[in-house]
Amino acid sequence: MYRPFDEFRAAGKLISVIGSGGKTAFLRYWSGRLPGTVLLTTSTHILPFADLPLAETDPAGREPTLRKLRSLLLRNRVVCLGRPGPDGKLSDPSGTVPFEALLSEADHILVEADGSARRPLKAHRSTEPVIPAVSSVTVGIIGASGIGKPVSEVCHCPELFSSLAGITPDEAVRPEHIAAVINRENLADCYLVNQADAADPGDVRLLCDLISRDAFPCSLLPR
Repeated sequence: MYRPFDEFRAAGKLISVIGSGGKTAFLRYWSGRLPGTVLLTTSTHILPFADLPLAETDPAGREPTLRKLRSLLLRNRVVCLGRPGPDGKLSDPSGTVPFEALLSEADHILVEADGSARRPLKAHRSTEPVIPAVSSVTVGIIGASGIGKPVSEVCHCPELFSSLAGITPDEAVRPEHIAAVINRENLADCYLVNQADAADPGDVRLLCDLISRDAFPCSLLPR
């Protein structure tokens, strides 16, 4: 069993989280490791956290939304913020409260900055990720459970992933394929290879070694 984040560090006022295979689990876990108050939100969409208080964006605008948020943060160390949608997901709150206006409201802000349709691996389209301009650092999540399985089964945007990796959608994904996609995209400052217990340890180590930025193995269970 891998202990999460034995060596991993991610510091900064606003941390953007991208990739696939555990973004939401990372937000929930890392919010418990950061000191002070923490705001969990998104620049795209995110599922709400059942065990955390939610500050819903107010149709009346910025100031009513901030009053709700401040009230909750006085009583809770970790709070989620978003605009509820009909699908049960929370949407980007920045149309009501810009991210720069949130910087003074909590000690740390964790932002889920793209989607992956619950696949362990993905390639990013030209419109992704959506990194707030005031972001301090970007953390990339990679789902190791996709190793050894066909691109078409485990990748979000499989055709794009295949093109970047130089393989076909029917081929099995290997660590070198994932690293090729990650390195060509070059979107994050550091990476976590999550779901490490679901893959061969040698494959996980190889993937971490092949990524051009710092990369660390971990195993996080979804909350």
